[in-house]
Amino acid sequence: MRIMNLMLLISILGLFGCFRGVKTAEPSAQTTGIGVGFHGLVATDIHGQAYPFEQLKGKKVIVVNTASECGYTPQYRQLQELHEAYGKQGLVIIGFPCNQFGGQEPGSDQQVEAFCQKNYGVTFPLMSKVEVKGEGQHPVYRWLTRKELNGAMDAVVKWNFHKFLIDGDGRLVISLESGVSPLDERVVSWIEGR
Repeated sequence: MRIMNLMLLISILGLFGCFRGVKTAEPSAQTTGIGVGFHGLVATDIHGQAYPFEQLKGKKVIVVNTASECGYTPQYRQLQELHEAYGKQGLVIIGFPCNQFGGQEPGSDQQVEAFCQKNYGVTFPLMSKVEVKGEGQHPVYRWLTRKELNGAMDAVVKWNFHKFLIDGDGRLVISLESGVSPLDERVVSWIEGR
């Protein structure tokens, strides 16, 4: 009897230990951007697949919020030029379509991708549409715009085609407003390490 009680007690304690390790579903660092470096973030690409930023280690990255019906939309062509000129050297350009500025990206992900390929020959990675500001701000943009997360600077995305430059170690280096061309000397000299 004593052995049975002891076994019952051990079983109960074992179950308690199992339940003690169970956590309720909470937002992960990857989904909030809090406590995670750039390479710990994850986005969803335009085809609905996870795009882990850990694959960007050692690469220079330009993150840009894009739109198909904006006065800056021709910057797609310049971004593609950079991709073709420096992609083999480790530059990665990541476009995040966004409809928050003037409703200038109203299409579906499929429409965005078709527009970019047809009009600008875009072959660099495009992500699924996101919000870059406000309550629904994507974790990547939360990291990019908050010094407390990126360790470098606060930034405000005011319009489409705002560019963030991140080095191979995942450090935010430069934030450039929409009117700055992707081919600006500051961008090219950073890519080339001048």
